[in-house]
Amino acid sequence: MLRIARSPALWLALLCTVWLLGSTVSQAEPSDEETRKLLEKSLSVIEIDKEIERVSREKDELAQQIGQLELDIENKESAVADHQEAAGRVLRAYYMGERDSLLTALLSADNLNSLLSMLDYFGLIFSHDRDVLNKYKTEYQQLTSSRNSVVQQRQRLDQVGNNLIAQRARLVALQQDIDSNMSKRNDSERMQLLIDEMSNFWENVGLYEVRHYFGALADAMQQLPGWLKNNPSLAQFKGLEYNITIPEEALNEFLREQNELFNNFSFVFGDGEVAVQGKRDGLEIAITGRYVLENDPVNAIRFHVGELVFNGLTLPDTTKKALEEEFDLGFYPKNLISFIQAKSVNIADGKLTVKLKLEL
Repeated sequence: MLRIARSPALWLALLCTVWLLGSTVSQAEPSDEETRKLLEKSLSVIEIDKEIERVSREKDELAQQIGQLELDIENKESAVADHQEAAGRVLRAYYMGERDSLLTALLSADNLNSLLSMLDYFGLIFSHDRDVLNKYKTEYQQLTSSRNSVVQQRQRLDQVGNNLIAQRARLVALQQDIDSNMSKRNDSERMQLLIDEMSNFWENVGLYEVRHYFGALADAMQQLPGWLKNNPSLAQFKGLEYNITIPEEALNEFLREQNELFNNFSFVFGDGEVAVQGKRDGLEIAITGRYVLENDPVNAIRFHVGELVFNGLTLPDTTKKALEEEFDLGFYPKNLISFIQAKSVNIADGKLTVKLKLEL
């Protein structure tokens, strides 16, 4: 059952909205297009504000990382300078003939014991020379790597800073739009109460439930390779190609086997898109998206959310991005068979078809 009763205050707020609007917040379908848009914008303000907090934290963390890298570079520069001086002495000894005397001494050995003793001595000298040069090489490579990391982190910091500026501007514009619309309404106080209660409902219940569904989907996708192995009728071999065709009915059956949460949900395969929709206890969630073949960093078929709708309200791109990053809804062919690789993915006629090839 849905966990709505988080606190008496929340229940009281919900009952106030019922009295004012004649409908429950759990049924929070907007009564008209203008109201729906205002509610969507209010949810977008909440979610973009969270994104601003996340990006601000990322910016601070990157700044700290850059500071630490710069301290490491200072220490490495000192170490490199010491090893550079030692390496220079070694190289000068070879290029200026200072090691020629060793060869002369070796050739002057008058017996086997002297020769072996000299060889041992020379081995120690040459081994020390190699160690000095290798230490310099290692420290220099580490210093170069650290400098490159600082450049990359600074570029990332600039990107994050630009994102932060853009999101703040977006937030201000949305809030101004909301304020402008509210000032034109005769029922602004009642509308504000609806916005406040919908916002509370989303933060206390809605977001929790949406994450709950995404988490359940991610867990189910982890079990998909094993399920496919147990259902060989869904696969076909054509030479070196290995094709998997999953009808939407079969996928729905699989999901319901994994979690009873999906008893009220269904996947529908349309023309290139996947639609997921379900409703229970007055909450309705609709997700549309695409499966895309990607090879970075590994060969995978990943799900990208195109639209996410909660009780008729479209959520912003920041929410979709955050959920994609937190929950992996992808399919990894190598978890099915280690020596195959995805070649393409297609959705049509109520079926998801994945073409794979054997890696020789």
